[in-house]
Amino acid sequence: MAAASPTASSAVTPAARLRDSHGRVIHDLRVSITDRCNYRCVYCRTGEIGAQYPELGIDEYLRLIGLFVSLGIEKVRLTGGEPLLRRGLLELLRELAKMRTVAGEPLDLALTTNGHLLDGLAAPLKAAGLNRVTVSMDAVDAETFERITRVPRSFQQVVAGIRAARQAGLTPLKVNCVLLRGFNDNEIEGFARFAREEGVVVRFIEFMPLEEDRLWSPEIVVPLKEIVERVSRVMPLRPLPPNEASETARRYTFEDGVGEIGIIAPVTQAFCGACSRVRLTSDGKIRTCLFSQVEHDLYGRIRAGESDAEIRDYIVRTVHGKEARHHIGEPGFLKPSRSMVHIGG
Repeated sequence: MAAASPTASSAVTPAARLRDSHGRVIHDLRVSITDRCNYRCVYCRTGEIGAQYPELGIDEYLRLIGLFVSLGIEKVRLTGGEPLLRRGLLELLRELAKMRTVAGEPLDLALTTNGHLLDGLAAPLKAAGLNRVTVSMDAVDAETFERITRVPRSFQQVVAGIRAARQAGLTPLKVNCVLLRGFNDNEIEGFARFAREEGVVVRFIEFMPLEEDRLWSPEIVVPLKEIVERVSRVMPLRPLPPNEASETARRYTFEDGVGEIGIIAPVTQAFCGACSRVRLTSDGKIRTCLFSQVEHDLYGRIRAGESDAEIRDYIVRTVHGKEARHHIGEPGFLKPSRSMVHIGG
């Protein structure tokens, strides 16, 4: 299968790169390639519902991603649902690895997974062109892990997948934990030790109102300040500088320099002012914010026979209208029109 033509460094001038009306440069695209998942995490899903939205063909994802890249996207993260379930994933990665940014550099290719299938796929993913992987893992206690995922005997598979990914060179490897008070907040110290022992970056994420049910409330959120205090019980932390201005996590290392902790605090310490990302859903809709109430049908324009130039113009106009910020916790706040599993992490 032929990928979209690699972009030339002269295709887009810096002034013409994707920007929103608030002056933010958009260089990070997150693409959901399925909303199917082999887990039923209690804070995410209410039942055993599979895909609710259609999946595009691999060639269609390549065309859409290629158009974004031609407008200045430099980082592409494949998400789901669970992207390792998607047939054609390796083919997609091989073609994406051929693309070049407007500066002539290879794309920065990442993937977020629950890790259940990662052990056997880590080496092929690396060979196909993937740079790094993030594993969503909400407990380091096997019993708690099973209670959260509602999938038996998966914990050791995920740990094996993490180790296989590190061995394959899919690094820095990040492990994301969504914290819910009274549910898995007793895992914080265990994750701190896990970061040091396994050589991974553990990132704690404040629980956001993105679940299928109505579980979220401010009282369930474990805030950044408390997380830092709890992790410091294992060993004191010292802050690290951000890797880039738009980085979502506040970074820390332990006082002896072994291990890294990140805290993503969109509820108590929102980082919207530096947001550099947009999302493409598995059915080809642009979401300019996780909490958007409106979706923009990009794939519909392919079906209508629009040219690449017309679709690029639509992307530019859509991104220009990106929201200034989310409104979590404010009066009148509405949950997004899709839950997280159907948006893409």
